[in-house]
Amino acid sequence: MEQVSVSRSDISGSQSVDRALRLLALIGREPAGGLPLSEIVSESGLNKPTARRLLMALIRGGLVEQEPLTRHYCLGEEAFVLGILAARRHSLLELAQPGLRRLSETTMDTSFLTVRRETSAVCLHREEGTYPVRTHALQVGSQHPLGVGAGSLAMLAALPDEEVAQVMAANERVLLAQYPGFPPDELMADLKLTRERGVSLNPGRLVASSWGMGAAFRYPDGRVAGALSLAAIDSRMQPPRQPELARQLLAEVAEMERLLARMFLSKPGGRPGLQPIDAIVRQTRPTARKPAFGSA
Repeated sequence: MEQVSVSRSDISGSQSVDRALRLLALIGREPAGGLPLSEIVSESGLNKPTARRLLMALIRGGLVEQEPLTRHYCLGEEAFVLGILAARRHSLLELAQPGLRRLSETTMDTSFLTVRRETSAVCLHREEGTYPVRTHALQVGSQHPLGVGAGSLAMLAALPDEEVAQVMAANERVLLAQYPGFPPDELMADLKLTRERGVSLNPGRLVASSWGMGAAFRYPDGRVAGALSLAAIDSRMQPPRQPELARQLLAEVAEMERLLARMFLSKPGGRPGLQPIDAIVRQTRPTARKPAFGSA
């Protein structure tokens, strides 16, 4: 009798875990605005009390958050941390590391891989340069609104105008309150310049002595995948040196896009093929893409 009770408890617990994971996947595949409870109930097939109970458990674990204004459910900070850990094993980080090493070796400056998280940008990797004086404005895990920082601005500029407007509207309050060096009108002017040049330039707006340059790269379907960027003390990123830095940065961005195309198009349906990532990296070489970045 006791054995049956334990078995039923185990089954019930397993079902709860399965259902909670299904809700987590459902929320994670939706846009940045999250999902209302009614839609979660409809899509999952669960009744409202069960869905709410499971959502509360996910919130306690930090995997889900509820937006205070809309009451929509979206991914939480712990889900983001798990995503970073997964990224260290899969695709983008593995693909980007050789190029980041090349950038840091040839320029002697620090290079970064940044990815988008809803209306923010997050640093996934930092490759130290050898120049003795370095900038420490951006660290792995640092998160800022899209447009704040070189890689972040490059990703924002690569988005369609409609999506840019949505991001700017969502970030307006936090930009004004926490980022005085990035007023929305100046950010839009920076975005226009980034599109004209092909690379972004952050002239010490986040930290006065720290300058940055970034360029976005895309998945084969055109979606923004992330950005590569360089950071250095201000004296090392002045106009005479900018065109050469832009050339090297764009060469590595072109390489990233070739690697992603090879990975995602090597299997029908746009899914990654069976070829190991290290083999993909060995089969391609970076070539320069001419920047429209002047010396002035």
